[in-house]
Amino acid sequence: MQDSNFPTQARVVIVGGGVMGVGLAYHLGHEGWGADTVLLEKAELTSGSTWHAAGQITHSTSSFSLGKCVDYNIGLYSGKLEAETGQAVTWHGCGSFRLAYTEDEMDWLRHTLSVGRSLGFNIELVGPEQVAELHPFYNLDGVLGALHTPDDGHVDPTNVTMAMAAGARAKGVRIFRRCRATHITQADNGEWIVETEKGTIRCEHVVNAGGTYARQMGEWSGLQLPMTSMTHHYFVTDEVPEFRDLEKELPVIRDDRKVSGYIRMEQKKGLIGIYEKTNPNSVWIDHCPWEAENELFDADYDRVMPWLEESLNRMPIFAELGITRDVHGAISHPPDGNPLIGPAPGVRNYWCCCGTQIGIGWGPGLTRELARWMVHGAADISMRDYDPRRFGSYATKEWQVVKAQEDYCLRHEIPFPHFNRLAGRPIKPSPLYELLKAKGAVYEEVYGFERPRWFARDGVAQEDHYSFRRTETDRMVGAEVKAVRERVGIMDVTAFTKVMVEGPDAYALLDRLTANRMPQKNGSITLTHMLNRRGRIELETTIVRMAEDRYYLVCAAFFEQRLLDHLAAQRAGEDVTVTALSEAWGALSLNGPRTRDVLAACTDARLDNAAFRWLSAQEIAIAGHTIWAFRMSYAGELGWELHMPADAMLDVYQALWAAGEAHGIADYGSFAMNVMRMEKGFKGAGELTNEVTLAEADVLRFAREDKDYLGRDKTLNTDLPWVCAYLEIAPDGVRDGHGGEAVLLEGNVVGSTASVAYGHTVGKILAFAYLKPHAAKAGTALEVVIHGQPRSARVLGEPAYDPQSLKPRADAVVEAAE
Repeated sequence: MQDSNFPTQARVVIVGGGVMGVGLAYHLGHEGWGADTVLLEKAELTSGSTWHAAGQITHSTSSFSLGKCVDYNIGLYSGKLEAETGQAVTWHGCGSFRLAYTEDEMDWLRHTLSVGRSLGFNIELVGPEQVAELHPFYNLDGVLGALHTPDDGHVDPTNVTMAMAAGARAKGVRIFRRCRATHITQADNGEWIVETEKGTIRCEHVVNAGGTYARQMGEWSGLQLPMTSMTHHYFVTDEVPEFRDLEKELPVIRDDRKVSGYIRMEQKKGLIGIYEKTNPNSVWIDHCPWEAENELFDADYDRVMPWLEESLNRMPIFAELGITRDVHGAISHPPDGNPLIGPAPGVRNYWCCCGTQIGIGWGPGLTRELARWMVHGAADISMRDYDPRRFGSYATKEWQVVKAQEDYCLRHEIPFPHFNRLAGRPIKPSPLYELLKAKGAVYEEVYGFERPRWFARDGVAQEDHYSFRRTETDRMVGAEVKAVRERVGIMDVTAFTKVMVEGPDAYALLDRLTANRMPQKNGSITLTHMLNRRGRIELETTIVRMAEDRYYLVCAAFFEQRLLDHLAAQRAGEDVTVTALSEAWGALSLNGPRTRDVLAACTDARLDNAAFRWLSAQEIAIAGHTIWAFRMSYAGELGWELHMPADAMLDVYQALWAAGEAHGIADYGSFAMNVMRMEKGFKGAGELTNEVTLAEADVLRFAREDKDYLGRDKTLNTDLPWVCAYLEIAPDGVRDGHGGEAVLLEGNVVGSTASVAYGHTVGKILAFAYLKPHAAKAGTALEVVIHGQPRSARVLGEPAYDPQSLKPRADAVVEAAE
């Protein structure tokens, strides 16, 4: 029965009335879609996870994209939102400290300081004495220093959500409370049908902002949205006598080591929040009960007691007080800790706005970007870390629980560079997994695949060595780079996305989606980019023409679903078949000056330049298997990529290894591959994001002026706010940088780094950085803030290694002469 006051049609229907759903409604209103947006909430606004949030927010983040979000959020909470809506949000701008007890923690704070400077934050690294001046009650025994972020604070979660709801309504958004959605399906014409207790509404876009219900809501539409509800405690003490006469609120303390959480004032009481590091608790694994409203669980003191006791040791003035309130509520945790913000996989116009473990801290900024994505076709920050399509079918419910529990325990651990989350693995091992593991491979997970990142040798432990400084891992990586540069190296690159596009209209579809010229002859290869309607980069891909009507696409592993969805969304009646081959096919990369010698010993195919030119592909036979050989090299050396059915991988690898032993063949991994691409000045996923156009990324040479393609009109815009520059940075032998660092020109911030690596071959730190155009000219002297200290740098005008790219094109005669 349709309620007479309930709409039957809308452009957007948002399901869920917490800070995420309401935040999206507010920002859709500001992007011009408010009058045609409907929000549904099964109970009252904020009655899910939002109402019991502690409400803190901090500039202390090493994530460049999240840094942009929290800075926006603090500005919204501290004045803008209340001024706009007239609704009080109860902002407490008390500032905060993040404490460090070890040198590793100090290095983390130094790196965060560098990122914060690039974003213009009010942020400083201080000693214990400065902490004591602003917070005289905290026990600072063992504290080496702290990151002080004085513009931080905390906010009332319900008030801020209600204020955004008022702002959304003022822009025309209709909000229906006590209206539970019961099903979501897609009609044949692409519209979404949302069934509710008040009737049915059809819409062009549907948004899952269901919080702890989001996963089961996704199942209505056949979607697997990975997240698990984990329970978190915070406690409120009796009134603290020492707080009664304070004229100013104390800063929030984040004590990751001793408390594994946070401590702050709650009016004249104390508030203690704990993320225990053992025995995390997951709930509602199969189904969150629909009757749940303002749901809390009984406190589990045994689970959190070690950290609760330490919090009283750190705040002795709490020790004799009672607990007046315990809050033990459920929060969504995705497998990697990052929320699901963006398109759901495999469908069109179903958007995720869920899986957010820190809704108050991250929500408004992320929902602003989602609104821009929905309305304009791209967000204004890189969304790669939040895109729901970063997970595949391997993310089963059982695996999700394991990973969510791991994420919860890591919530207050040091986020070391390249931190490797090991729980629930392996998921998608390649045919070489066990063989390479026995040879010392240390693996990383990429879209479920296990990919070697480096190989342990010479007695070095076969495990990652975490630090913000150089470690034994760097020495191992340097040896791998040297082997490839001087001899020959082999790498398992099965994790690459591999997609076949075939059919009578395959060329036409790909031609209008790619900026570069399509490969014109069978066996030819093109590197190109696919853009969105804003001219921003969707992804970079290599296209191999296998036949006139058959094209093989290769790109980074985590772009598989994004590529499939982009092809599906942009089809306009073309007769094509798209097949994902990533798991069915494997791939090896063979690189180095002795590559031709090794390959020639394994195949009868001619490999000289005349017979097998650079950027061409041929079918060849190795070890009794017919495989595809692509003459290309991400390492910048003479090299081939070899693509084949997965069941051929072991035979082919063993044949190449046997032939290569006489030439000093070595295994190498993704860390060495990254170093070599940086030495060659090849841009990667860290530079080619949805934030930038081809011109801004300085890859306009891969766009043809004589063809039309999606996003072309925006691509040719020459009014650039920033441009990607290639830098060399003076090394100190200890600290190299990790991305996000501030870049200075004459003491002023002009941009930030995107990727940083030490070039073992050239003996320099190399970086890509997005800079203001006047600072990006070759030869410009700059400084890069690494670990809080400025380091001299210079813009390079050509690759640091083999600038003429002679090595990848080398023939046998050239090699003999060398």
